Amino acid sequence: MPSPLAPPFLLAVLAGLLYARGARRQRRIAAAARRPSLRWRELAFWIALVTLVAALDSSIDYLADRLFWVHMLQHVLLMMVVAPLLALAAPWTPIWRGLSLGVRRPVASAVVARPGLRTAIAALTPWVIWVLFNADMCAWHVPALYGLTLRNQAVHDLEHVSFLILGVLFWAQVIESPPLRMRLDHTGRLVYVLAGATVSWLLALVLTFWPTALYAGYSELASRPGGISALGDQQLAAGIMLGPGSIPYAVFVFLALYRWLAPEPAAEGRVRPRPSRPRTSARPRGPEPAARARRS
Repeated sequence: MPSPLAPPFLLAVLAGLLYARGARRQRRIAAAARRPSLRWRELAFWIALVTLVAALDSSIDYLADRLFWVHMLQHVLLMMVVAPLLALAAPWTPIWRGLSLGVRRPVASAVVARPGLRTAIAALTPWVIWVLFNADMCAWHVPALYGLTLRNQAVHDLEHVSFLILGVLFWAQVIESPPLRMRLDHTGRLVYVLAGATVSWLLALVLTFWPTALYAGYSELASRPGGISALGDQQLAAGIMLGPGSIPYAVFVFLALYRWLAPEPAAEGRVRPRPSRPRTSARPRGPEPAARARRS
C-alpha cells in the first residue's frame, strides 16, 4: 500500500541537504570564534539518517508486513538507534541554519506570536515525556491498534512518526542535545532510563509468555517466510525487544555508573604537598676563622 507521506528516502535527502548546508555555516562560525567543531555530532547524524532509510525504505519495511519480528526490529531501529543518535547529533541548529532566511523569519514570527505553543512546550517536563513515550509504545502494541497499522498505511506512518518524535524527546532528556536542555540531575537521569527499560522489558515478557499469537494480521497469514509459526514469530519479536532493544538503556546505565563512581576531578587534580625535610644548620658565610686570623 503506498504511503500518503513522501518516501522516507526523499525526506532523508532533504534533511541531509539542509543539515549539510547549516553545518557548513556552523563550522565557519566556530572557526571564526576559535571554538572546536564537534565532528562526532555530524557523524552521529549521518549514521542516524542511514539507519532511518534502512528501517523505513528497504526490505525491512517490505518484510515487516509478513514477519512480526522484522516489524519489531523496525520499531527498535527507530526508537533505540535513530532517536538516541539524533539526540546525540543535535542537528536542530544546523538544520535551522540550513533554511533560507525567507523561511526562518516567518516561522520564528509564528512561534513568537503563539504564546500557547511556548506554554505547551514548557509543559513537556522530563517525566511527562517519559509517560508519553512509554504509553505510546505500549498503546501501539495493543492487538487492535497494531492490526490497524497493518491494514492502513496512514496509521502505520503515524505510528512510526510518533515513535521517532517521542523517542528523540525521550533521549534528549538524558543525552546533551543543544539547544535542548536537560532538566534532570545525574541520579534523575539514571532512574529515568532504568524506569523506561523496565516498561520495555515488561512488554517483551508479555509477548514472550503469552500462550497464543496476539496479532491476527500475522497469525492469519497462510505462510510466513522461513516457515516460522505465528507464536514463534511473536516470541522472536519479544527477543528482539528484550535483547537489541535493551542495548541503548544498558549503555547509558553503564556510562552513568562509571561517571558516578569515578573520582572527583578536583580530587584528581589536587597537588599533594611535598614532605618537609629536616633543616640543617647553615654554614657560616664568608672566610673560615683561621683564614681571617692569617689575614689579620
